[in-house]
Amino acid sequence: MQALVVEFHIKPEFVRDFEAAIENNARASRETEPGCRQFDVCRDPVDPSLFFLYELYDDETAIQAHLKSAHFLQMDGATLGWVQRKVVRKLQRTAP
Repeated sequence: MQALVVEFHIKPEFVRDFEAAIENNARASRETEPGCRQFDVCRDPVDPSLFFLYELYDDETAIQAHLKSAHFLQMDGATLGWVQRKVVRKLQRTAP
């Protein structure tokens, strides 16, 4: 399995809107993408502008399908100007 770990720093005035957008994207990913096994949205309790995503996919093909999905493309385009910083890491899941 492949894991994506994504960290977003969101401009303060867009935090609420981003939270709604990313939660909708996560839900759509889990419900409509056969290769998406997990999509967690987390927030830093001290810094509300810091979001952390943990996503699990069957393989690279599933990740590419996610990145081409209508819900991802819509969310990504709508939130682009809200993001101060974004860091994406792709990892190989080794356990369990």
